[in-house]
Formats: sequence, C-alpha cells, structure tokens
Amino acid sequence: MRLAGKGLIDRSTPVTFTFDGRSYQGYRGDTLASALLANDVRLVGRSFKYHRPRGILTAGSEEPNAMVEILEGNQQTPNVRATVQEVFDGLQARSQNRFPSLKFDLLGINNLAAPFLSAGFYYKTFMWPRPFWEKLYEPLIRRAAGLGSLSGRHDEAQYEKAWAFCDLLVIGSGPAGLMAAWTAAQAGADVILAEEDARMGGRLVSDNLRVDGQPGADWVEALLDDLKAMPNVRLMPRTTVTGAYDDGTYGALERVGLHRAPAPHLPRECFWRIVAGQTVLAAGALERPIAFPDNDRPGIMLASALRSYLHRYGVVPGNRITLIANNDAARATARDLMAAGVKVVAILDTRPDATALEDCPVYLNAQITGTAGHLGLTAITFRHAGGTATLETDCLAMSGGWNPTVHLTCHMNGRPLWREDIAAFIPAEGAVPRLTPAGACNGTFSTAGAFRDGLAAAHTALAALGRPAPDMALPMAEDAPYTITPFWQTPGVEGRQWLDFANDVTTKDVKLSAQENFRSVEHMKRYTTQGMAPDQGKNSNVAALAVLADATGRGIPQTGTTTFRPPFVPTSIAAMGAGGRGAGFAPQRFLTSDQASRDRGAPMIEAGLWYRPSYFPKPGEKTWLEACNREVTMVRESVGVSDVSTLGKIDIQGRDAARFLDLVYTNTFSTLPVGRVRYGLMLREDGHVLDDGTTARLAEHRYLMTTTTAAAGLVMRHLDFVHQAFCADWDVRFLSVTEAWAQFAIAGPRARDLLATLLGAAPDLPFMGVTDVSLGSTPARLFRISFSGEEGYELAVPTRYGEALFRDLVARAETMGGGPYGMEALNVLRIEKGFITHAEIHGRTTAFDIGMEKMVSAKKDCIGKAAAARPGMIGPDREQLVGLRASSAMTAGAHLFTPGDKVHRETDQGYITSVCWSPTLSAHLALAFVKDGRARHGTRIRVVDHLRKIDVLAEITDPVFHDKEGAKLRA
Repeated sequence: MRLAGKGLIDRSTPVTFTFDGRSYQGYRGDTLASALLANDVRLVGRSFKYHRPRGILTAGSEEPNAMVEILEGNQQTPNVRATVQEVFDGLQARSQNRFPSLKFDLLGINNLAAPFLSAGFYYKTFMWPRPFWEKLYEPLIRRAAGLGSLSGRHDEAQYEKAWAFCDLLVIGSGPAGLMAAWTAAQAGADVILAEEDARMGGRLVSDNLRVDGQPGADWVEALLDDLKAMPNVRLMPRTTVTGAYDDGTYGALERVGLHRAPAPHLPRECFWRIVAGQTVLAAGALERPIAFPDNDRPGIMLASALRSYLHRYGVVPGNRITLIANNDAARATARDLMAAGVKVVAILDTRPDATALEDCPVYLNAQITGTAGHLGLTAITFRHAGGTATLETDCLAMSGGWNPTVHLTCHMNGRPLWREDIAAFIPAEGAVPRLTPAGACNGTFSTAGAFRDGLAAAHTALAALGRPAPDMALPMAEDAPYTITPFWQTPGVEGRQWLDFANDVTTKDVKLSAQENFRSVEHMKRYTTQGMAPDQGKNSNVAALAVLADATGRGIPQTGTTTFRPPFVPTSIAAMGAGGRGAGFAPQRFLTSDQASRDRGAPMIEAGLWYRPSYFPKPGEKTWLEACNREVTMVRESVGVSDVSTLGKIDIQGRDAARFLDLVYTNTFSTLPVGRVRYGLMLREDGHVLDDGTTARLAEHRYLMTTTTAAAGLVMRHLDFVHQAFCADWDVRFLSVTEAWAQFAIAGPRARDLLATLLGAAPDLPFMGVTDVSLGSTPARLFRISFSGEEGYELAVPTRYGEALFRDLVARAETMGGGPYGMEALNVLRIEKGFITHAEIHGRTTAFDIGMEKMVSAKKDCIGKAAAARPGMIGPDREQLVGLRASSAMTAGAHLFTPGDKVHRETDQGYITSVCWSPTLSAHLALAFVKDGRARHGTRIRVVDHLRKIDVLAEITDPVFHDKEGAKLRA
C-alpha cells in the first residue's frame, strides 16, 4: 500500500519490526500506524466494552483505537498509540484487549449482548442479589475491564525530569507556531518551540500545501535550519505540553528514547517543567468523525489522517476510497488521492447545496445508513438527494469539521466559547494568563490566516515582554474560507452510531442519559463514560454535546462542554517521578556527625528522611535499653550531646516578618525582643495543630524559625501557601536553611561547664535566649533551649564544621562523665518532661487537646483560629493529653477503657501515643489522649492492646512527670 515517490520517509533506511509476533518492514520516519497500513494491516485492536474490531482512525496522539503494547525486555508498556510510536529495528508491538487472538476474540460475544450492556447497565443489572456484587459481579467486571497490561516486573528503564526557562514558549510548530517563533527569535527573545510530533511543521508536512511558491515541507525545513542556528532558540520535537499551571509554568513530556532501540543510559522520557514569560498556543485543531451506523469498522478513518498517510508517509490505506464530509476539506483530499493515482469511488457531501463539480462522483445531501465488512470495511449504503445506493469501498474517510485544540486553555478553569460560524469551541480570552492562542486552535483554519495569527500573537507577546517587534513579511499561502454545515449523525436509521470509539459510546447511549435525567453534560459524561480514558474528549466531545443538546432541546452553547484537565496526553508516572525509584524514592539524608556516630557503633534509624543514631552502646551493654537508660541518667546527672541538625530551620526576613509570624502562629511574635526565643504553635486552616517549635528574633526584621524534623517540609509549604494566598503584597521572604547549619544539643547540669571549656567562659545567656558566638574564627549561634527538661543549649555552626564540632563536644563531655545520646534517650527525656512530638500532634489534635488553648491569642487573628473554635473542637468530649504511669509495660497504639467496662468501640476512652521506661522515675510512662482527661488526673484506666497481649491498669497523671515547675531548665 506504499506509493512510489510520495512521503517524507527515508526509503534508504528500512527497519524491521514485529506486530503480534509477525515480522514487517517499514522505513525510518514511519510510525507504527503508517508502517502497518503500508503492509495492508487494517485490524489493530478491539474496543473496550464490546470487543469490536477496530482499525486506525487518526494520525496523531488523539488516536482512540490503535493502542498497543510495546515490549522491551522486561519492559511492557501498554496503551501506546501506534500513531505516535516511531518504528525502529527490533521494535516489538502487540495488540491488546483480546483473547486468544486479535482476529478471534472470545469476548467479542459482548457485541451480541449489546442490547443488555447499554450505558449505565451495571447500575441496574448487578444490584441483586446483594452479596453477588462483591463475590461474583465485580471480580468478573474487573477481569474483563481495562485495555493493556503490565508485565508485573519492576520498571528498569531510565527517566529524567528537567526545568527550562524562556521568554516565549510556542506550543505547536504548524504555520502559526513557526511564524510566532520566528518573529520572537528575530526580536532576540529566548524561545522554546515545543512540538509533540517527531517532525515539525504541522499541516505543512501532512498536506499538499505550498508556501511562497514551494512545497510546504521544503519551506519548513529551510525555516527550521535558520531557527536551529540561532542561540536564543530551543527546538523541542517529540515534546507534548501536557498541562498549564500557575505563574506561566507548563508541564511537558519529551519522548527521548522511545523512537529508537533501547540504549544504555538513554532515558525513555523526560518530564519538563517549563516556565515562560509569555506563551503562544498554536496547537492546531482536531478533525471530528461523523456518526452513522457501524462507523467504527476498520478501514474508516478521518480525512485528515488519510492526507497525512498519503503526503507524509506515502501510504494509501485502501484501493477504493470514499469520502463523506460536511465541509470542503474532503474535496482537497479527493483531488490529492486522484493525483496520486488512487481510485476515489465517490464523495458523499452531507450538504444539499454544495457543488457537485469534481473528477469523481459526488452525492449531495448524502447520509450513510450502513456499512459492511467484519474485520475491515467492504461496502457502504447511503441515501442522497437522488435516492439510495450501495458502494463497494475498502476505505471511508470522514470529515465532520474541526475542533480547535482548546484543552490547555481550560486547565486553569477557563471555559471555551462557542462559535456558530465554525460550529466549534474556541478559547476564551485570558483563560490562561500570558497565553495567546493562534491559528487553528483559535478557529482560524486557512494557512495564510494561521501565519497572520502567529505574527499577531508574537507581537502581543513581545509587547508584554517589553521588546520591539521586527518587521516581518507574511509568507504567501492558501487563504480559502472555511465553510461548514453541521452534520452530527444520520437520523432515523437502525444500528449503533459510534461517538466515542475508545469507550464504545453511541448516540443511543447519550440519548438514554438524557432520558434517565442525566441531562448535565458532566452527568452524561459519567453515566455513559463518554470522553473518558483514552479519548479525553478529543474525537467525540463536540458531537456528543450536539446529540445531548438535541435530546434535551437546548443549543450546544447552553449544553456546555466537559472540563478538560491535565495531562493532555497520557503521561507515565515514572517520568513525572524520575529518580524516585529504589533509594531515590525516599532520598537518604545523613548528618554531618553520621560517620562519627557509626564509629561509636551507633545503630542508625530513619527519622523523616534522615538517619539518626538510635543509641551509643558501650562494652558490656547487651540491649538497647541498657544503653538508653545509661544515656538518660547521664543527661540528668552530668551532660549529654545530641545532633539535632534535622530540625527544620527557616530564615524569615522583611519589614512584615513579625506581622507574618503573628498570622501563622497562634501566639504573638511581634512583641518578641531581639535576642530572645519563643515557643510557638501553628495551626492548619481547619484548626488542627500543624506543628510546634521555637522561633528566634535575630534582628528587628529577621527571625529564625525551627520546626520539627517530621514537619520541616510541611511547614515550608504551609508558609508559602499562606504568603501567596493571604498576604502576597507583604514585605516578607523566607528560605529553608536546614542544610546550611549543623546544630547540637548540649543538655544536663554540667552543660554550662562544657560550653565554658569550648568558648573560654561560661555563657551568660538567659533561658530562651539566642546570641552569636565564635569558635575561634568560625561563626556560630548559641540558643538556650531545652528538649530534655535539664539546663540545655543548642550550638549551631555552618554545616562543613559539623563533624569536627560533634567529635570535639563529645570528647569534652566524656571528660565530665557525659557523652553522646541518641534518639531512644531523647524520646525518654522528652516523655518524662511531657514534651510533644508528631506522635501527639499527628494531624487530628487541636490546641485544646494538647492543653495549649491559652496559646491561641485573643488579641489577634491567626490561621486556623476560627476553625479551632468550632463546636466539637473543644470541650470535655474531646480526647485530651494526659500522662499515664504504670508498673507494667504499655504500648503506643494501645486503647484505653474505664475499668469494669467491656472492651469494644463504644466504650473506647482514648489511646496511647508514646511510651517509655523511665530510669529517672523507675516507672513505665506514657503520653495518651483520654476523653475529658484533664479532669481525670489521679484515676485509673485500663490499657488494652490485644495484638501484643497487653492488659494493664495505669494511673492518669499530668503529662509533665519530671521537674513540673521547670526549675532545672531555667537554672
């Protein structure tokens, strides 16, 4: 089916590939779809629900039928569109959604059961008997559902992600996109030209068009050569812009290695985040099918696809071709086919008043009433102005008009506008900030019109960028008007007329939706699955809206359109999360003291993304508990050193920094003196506690916030959200400096003595104070804060000095009977003191629950304040933080019950969050939440953990077990 002398493929480079185990030959530049058509392969898949035979419908990424599995060793990628998959030597492709074979599919029996499987059938059919749904119906449906399959093995391929920045992003490289990119490049702007196809040029390389008197493809090549030579231009073929986001940011998926044999270290895909000052959307338009009985047979395709296969690949998908259209596009297609020596059986024009002058039979007011052929089209029947007729044909090309590709303009809640003259939706003005649509995606369908649009869009972008626009001459090209008489479906005939080929949705399904009162376009979509999954509304949306509008007695503008969301094309999770596999899934973060801790035999445990020492064993200690008890006693009686560098550190600066902190914290920070530190509580918008920590005022307009290890990222994200959403005009900026500082806690009665040996004199620093100090020539920062309940300090130095300082501090501590302590001891120390961590502020506790409701200032507003005062967020029915003391071991996660009550959900009184054995108090301690807990101090409660066979009695106490008055930490 390959025509000599036609196409842009490289016939000097043949390639061999397989489809369903059979070997075929194509050429470099072929897609899998064009190569299969060249080999007279028309049957490529089975439909989703009815398993009807399906062939190639389009020539682009909107293809709903020709989806295959690509096999690469252990890699098995499903639902790859054959229309975008380039062929290469060794390519292995396999059809999907069939058993046992493509030609003989047992589930094709579903087609015979079609009267019972209409839209919404599962809502009505599988309701009774009720137990059957879970045990029979759902397993059968899930087994039959789906298209492709995965190998079940780990994805071993490589992926990348990258950032790019430009003055102007041009999306699409057709006439409008090329003109916009060329104009902006001549003005000196940094330009990115992104094109989802492997070959740039859009319709200029797919149609028989001439520009400035030369073939369109030649004109494109000459312009691309000039653009490639410009240092301010980046050409990105095989790159699909998948979504539009805030602040001129776009997601884009680049196919890097999918068009060639797998190569070591070559990624399959790269996911780009492109930030653009201005954007020109020149994404073109998608041709839409016409609905008529059995319009889904292999051999029926879009007229634009037929032209693409003819002019770009030198392939004709049939020997006897018929065209049906409601516009003039089919006429040009017919002329091109006849000029190439292909038999055109007839043109069926649905318009009653169109011209009949062509070099082939033309039937006016034509409507197809049926098609024939099981695995491929063989004939059609139709009615026309002169009666009815049957034609033998093996390829039928449809043209129901053009839909501008408005999808990206809807990604930020924009709604497209209906244009009656072109019977299509176009982008609304300003739907995406700083984006200008141009060309066919803006409803301009002539080549000359696209050039004009591209030039005008470039001028708009350059003006916004503050750059003068150069004088540019417009190329000479066709400027034929676009005329269309809408025709959506053949009325008054039997048989199913397909709208959504991917989801097996017919005109009858849409009408049934309206009949069942699912009249909203969004309800219709979900009732019928119209426009979902592979289709995403690209081929079927507007025709389905027309059918729904007719069924409900409304116009298409009143019916509206469904919501288009990113991504525009299927995007692999592996590409978006490139690098996030194996160890990259959760990056390992190590302290500067990591090697020093390992040298002392400390087992390392994960804390957030960090690895921290659990304990520091000494000779003769057989269990972790022995080491933990020693370290706790050491801190209580002498001095201990612990690396706390993992705490989040956020530098906050600006004239409104104090005002900003007052907004995000429940308590007031604007009154905090310079050189002092204050404990703060932070709420989410829903009134629950987000995090707690300390913030130091380093200067009048500068603060250093400290967060918990677990919430460092969450707090940074929260601050960014609050700033952008509520006070973007405030003079405040913040930056995470967690990795910039290594910080060490020095705690115990001899902490001041240890610092005196290091600093040359004992620090004269009040509790909750901060000051700058020097360690020789090294700048450092000293805080007097405590997470142990003892006199405590935290010393911070630039990260590169962290290991040396840790080794020095530990050596000095050991001369005083102290030493390092790890996470286990730190946990015991904080439980003894009643300090909370994210075990207690786990996402559903309030300031009232943890006994800090008085920290919510009555004199100012803050994030979450109103929500925290809602009914049910305070009061005795809430579970409140308490301490538990018992003679036997308790477990975190155990539930609490009043002694004498039965153990079941209705009598549950609360739960335990943290437990320890306290060597200081010689008792088992716990922090827990108990209903009306603060009123129950001194009473007993039953601790039950059936999983670990725990059932003990404990005394409810104040959560502060050690030094309740705080005399030690303020010493």
